[in-house]
Amino acid sequence: MTNQVLEAIERRAEEIASLGPSNEGLGRLDDQAAKVLRESGAIRMLQPKTHGGLELHPREFAETVMKVASLDGSTGWVAGIVGVHPWEMAFADPKVQEEVWGEDHDTWIASPYAPMGIARPVDGGYVFNGRWQFSSGTDHCDWIFLGGMLGDADGKMAKPPTSLHLILPRSDYEIVEDSWDVVGLRGTGSKDIIVRDAFVPSYRTLHYSKVVDGSAPREAGLTNPIYHVPFSCAFPLGITAAVIGIAEGALAHHLAYQKGRVQITGTKSKDDPYVLYAIGEAAAEIAASRAALLENVSRMYDAVAAGREVPFAERAVGRRIQVQAAWRAVRAVDEIVGRSGGNAMRMDNPIQRFWRDAHTGLAHAIHVPGAIFHYSALTDLDIEPPPGPVRSMI
Repeated sequence: MTNQVLEAIERRAEEIASLGPSNEGLGRLDDQAAKVLRESGAIRMLQPKTHGGLELHPREFAETVMKVASLDGSTGWVAGIVGVHPWEMAFADPKVQEEVWGEDHDTWIASPYAPMGIARPVDGGYVFNGRWQFSSGTDHCDWIFLGGMLGDADGKMAKPPTSLHLILPRSDYEIVEDSWDVVGLRGTGSKDIIVRDAFVPSYRTLHYSKVVDGSAPREAGLTNPIYHVPFSCAFPLGITAAVIGIAEGALAHHLAYQKGRVQITGTKSKDDPYVLYAIGEAAAEIAASRAALLENVSRMYDAVAAGREVPFAERAVGRRIQVQAAWRAVRAVDEIVGRSGGNAMRMDNPIQRFWRDAHTGLAHAIHVPGAIFHYSALTDLDIEPPPGPVRSMI
């Protein structure tokens, strides 16, 4: 099947790449970069067809994010993160779907999902308060998913802890300007969000536990397998795909730079066996990362398409594959950047921007390897991992 969105991105590749410096300078996506994403359909790839979506295979989504990120890291990052939100919105009450997409199928939804707010129950819904960091692409979004904990009558966390995803319109939250001053992925505009006493009706909420265990899409009556891929595979997919795409972009700029480079010793890079070895090894590592991530999501998709539930042990291995793919790709970037010479660090050389973007993307919580590797190793030993917060990320 032809990936129509990927073809649209490839037709505008030069334009996307040229907007990278502007994105970084603005501290958010340039309006034109956002327009290109909208017109390509990149954010509608996982959106339900009932609201103008494409419902494409998640592998195609990942391949498209990789391509965009190879052209500009920030644009690819926004495509990966904002692009996965329609996937979860498909589980939500039809009433809120109509509110979000009824007038414009290209309405974007921001996040974050981190449960940094308290939702106090009241008649018909919740009164919500909190502050969140890292709302990528938020300047171009009109709605938002925010993670929150269920509160009691006093506004304190209820027992037992219950996590919710709450959906709010732009009028109900504040974007904190100047809250995104970072070393990499500057163009993502991943700013802070504040909510003060917003009323969120019950139909604009999802129970996180139902999203994680797969009951939310079943209860919504969704039949397309893309909506039954485990959350722990679908949610990290766009993020890790962006990191791998950034690595591919770094490699492409490194190759272009080394073609005509003459080192201070007078040796041409093309004649330096050590540089060539590093290029070959890095290219192989980045390609392996790409293949691993795409194979992983394809395997998960095939499992749910066959009507099989993906057990915890397989999900843990999938997370291990996803995390390691990101680390492998960024380590490869380090190897080639370390052989790019001092001129690669000049601000007008794209290599340094891709290098900074890659490391910032790797710092996302979804790429922290310790607990994921720990839990996956226990499953390899046929030991049931203990309960705890990490399980909810697997």
